[in-house]
Amino acid sequence: MEKYLRPIVLAFKTPELRRKILFTAFIFLIFRIFAHIPVPGVNVEKLKALFAQSEFLGLLDIFSGGTLANFSVMAIGLNPYINASIILQLLTIVFPKLEELQKEGEFGREKINQYTRFLTIPLACLQSLGMYALLKNQGIIESLSPLLLVSLITTMAAGTVLLMWFGELISEFGIGNGISVLIFAGIVGRLPVFFGQTLSLVTQELMANIGIFAVISFLVIASIVFINEAVRQVPVTYAKRVRGNKLYGGATTYLPLRLNQAGVIPIIFAVSIVLIPQLAGQFLAQLPNKALAGFASGLASLFASNGIVYNATYFFLVIGFTYFYTAITFNPQKISGEIQKYGGFIPGIRPGTPTANYLNYILTRITLAGALFLGLVAILPAIGRQVTGVSALTIGGTSILIVVSVVLETVKQIEAQLVMRNYEGFLK
Repeated sequence: MEKYLRPIVLAFKTPELRRKILFTAFIFLIFRIFAHIPVPGVNVEKLKALFAQSEFLGLLDIFSGGTLANFSVMAIGLNPYINASIILQLLTIVFPKLEELQKEGEFGREKINQYTRFLTIPLACLQSLGMYALLKNQGIIESLSPLLLVSLITTMAAGTVLLMWFGELISEFGIGNGISVLIFAGIVGRLPVFFGQTLSLVTQELMANIGIFAVISFLVIASIVFINEAVRQVPVTYAKRVRGNKLYGGATTYLPLRLNQAGVIPIIFAVSIVLIPQLAGQFLAQLPNKALAGFASGLASLFASNGIVYNATYFFLVIGFTYFYTAITFNPQKISGEIQKYGGFIPGIRPGTPTANYLNYILTRITLAGALFLGLVAILPAIGRQVTGVSALTIGGTSILIVVSVVLETVKQIEAQLVMRNYEGFLK
């Protein structure tokens, strides 16, 4: 614990870092103010009841930082930007020009970020329209005239653009990755609400189970830290080269292969699919056709969030998407070519295709461990309810994973900047 707290203490003693931290805190404050400015004409009580029944809407509320449950001007939050980023990552595999652009360093990354911003706006408008249709179907919001509907969609899309701008300001002038930090701020901002609801529902009989829950929470957080930091180091040796009277190369380094290459993305993909039957069942159950309505009700109950079918499907989808996303983000053929290009080789493995096959063999094995862990994190709420019997205090594993990952990444950035400043002082 002291290892992670020491850089934060030192950061406040450094004027430039202290200014970055205070700027980030100022953006947090503005974000939380906007999160409590509601859109008029919405029945907030019915809206909160709807979110309590739907885990999918609850996940969207997590990524919006609690603004969706209040239906504020930033109701859809950063979801369109996250979706646009995922779509651009997938398109780099399909279109070679985007892949080449991604390799062009800072200029290429800036171009892809610009495309992501452009794609975010239509996605925000579509999601705003879908949210309006959902709330109108549930009787939470009244029918709007075309002019008012356009005004509502424009307001919600503008809220997303403003949040996206806040994230970029944090990335440039603050600490950490702006988008991740804003999601972290939203989750942490919702914690008092979760604990307040828990304290109002807890009885004396459940106090012992809450102690069990605290132990499980500590073990889960420690496991997330361990898995996020775990890497498999593959040794890479560079051949010696003689140029004139000088000897170059001959060094041995390591290629770090992370146990969890995909992060939280597989959980987002999996939950978007596993909740489709439940959402479809809820909508189709209102149809006048009794046979279709009965089938829809059965489908919704089969995929209830506390059921075996739902959690088993969720678990295996997370494993599948972990392998899928890892295959997209890590290309053994490309890594093998880069190692061979600079005269490197893995001891005991021939360069070229054998090296790619070896890296793929290692990656397949370590990804299985990471995928199983992500699957357990995904179904953590169900496990927590079964073990502790405290449903109100069961915070999603996705939220814990995001919070811990963002904290670790931010602390690493602070450490890197402190080391850089120490080097500058030494050189002076």
